[in-house]
Amino acid sequence: MNEQIITRIQTVTEVTSSIKGILETGFAFISIIGEISNLRIPASGHIYFTLKDQNAQIKAVLFKMQRRYLDHLPSNGQEIIARGRISLYELRGEYQIIVDTIDFQGKGALQFAFEELKKEFFLKGFFDESHKKPLPTYPEQITVVTAPTGAAIFDFLKIAQKRFPLTAIDIFPVHVQGPQAAREIAQAIDQINKTNNTQIILLCRGGGSIEDLWAFNEKIVAEAVYASNIPVVSAVGHEIDYTIADFVADLRAPTPTAAAEIILPDIRTIKGNINKLNARLLRSFQTMINEKKYQVSIQKKMLRNPSAALAHFILRLEYAGAEMTNSINRLLASKKTRLFAASAELLKYSPQQRLLHCRRQVSGLSQRLQLSIIVELERKKAVLQKTAALLDSVSPLAVLGRGYSITRLMSGKTIKNSNQVEAGDMVNVLLHRGKLCCEVKKAEG
Repeated sequence: MNEQIITRIQTVTEVTSSIKGILETGFAFISIIGEISNLRIPASGHIYFTLKDQNAQIKAVLFKMQRRYLDHLPSNGQEIIARGRISLYELRGEYQIIVDTIDFQGKGALQFAFEELKKEFFLKGFFDESHKKPLPTYPEQITVVTAPTGAAIFDFLKIAQKRFPLTAIDIFPVHVQGPQAAREIAQAIDQINKTNNTQIILLCRGGGSIEDLWAFNEKIVAEAVYASNIPVVSAVGHEIDYTIADFVADLRAPTPTAAAEIILPDIRTIKGNINKLNARLLRSFQTMINEKKYQVSIQKKMLRNPSAALAHFILRLEYAGAEMTNSINRLLASKKTRLFAASAELLKYSPQQRLLHCRRQVSGLSQRLQLSIIVELERKKAVLQKTAALLDSVSPLAVLGRGYSITRLMSGKTIKNSNQVEAGDMVNVLLHRGKLCCEVKKAEG
């Protein structure tokens, strides 16, 4: 007969409760380090997540009442130290840690500190666009604050020499990592502002972890960048890396190589633009020369036919004379009309004094009329004489006064060539004063 061991039968609830008691008394308060995963925050406000390492994982919960003590919410992938007590959730039979506090570790803690610094300097106005200083288009000198032996400075110098070798580049050596780095960087910026005539300060460093780049997140560096009177360009890390100095600087370049491409013009592009401008200038000169040639050709055509120009002036003179005559006639008619009107008005009054007064008025008006006519005639005469003198200056007869003569056939036709006459022909020679009747003895030419 087999010996039977009689034990007390327990319910699931009883066993689970016993295990819970053992866990809660055996692990009264513990601290667990691990990585957060499966994070969720339902409407209740509690925070549920899994805390894991390479070999194991444990459920965790932080209740809403404890959540208010957190500086910021956790996120998946963060490494933390969860402090609390071990318990068992009876409904699922799962053990878990009920978290009281969370300490963020490593990158997570630095990321939190970075966000807090970013918020602080944003509220202070360190990131305002209105404070940003413009960079010169063609900088004569750039001072690079960097580690002199790092790969970043060599990358920058290589591109800078290729793009715009005319810019002088100075290197201000500092540590870009470690406990002294932030102080050295800030002092370098301050010293360059006091003693250097550089046009751009470049903060230069290659990529790295957030710990490696932390010097550029320090307050002392941000304040030095903000206080700089010289434009500051931040070229720290890779394209995905951001530091506080990036936000405060007047310009952020994703990498040191990109910094050279952003702040320095491409000399090849400049040469191309100069060539284009030269071509445009040459085209403009050629167009202007062509226009002047066209104007000269028009003037030449006008000089070939002076008689046409003379006829134009004669026509204008005749028109002016006719206009003057008409003007005088209109003036006389007007004055006569007024005189007749005044005479008619005199006839209306019989008293001798009135008549005498009117006669005096008529006499005065008559004198004024005569004077006006004389003045007007003199003015018109002066205009006519001036116009006649101008016409006479271009008259062929004026040429005769300088010793020249005009020779005509007896028919009156002007002789221009010697082949128009033969020996024995009679010709008239018109002089400045008088004329001669001559016989041609010989024709030459």
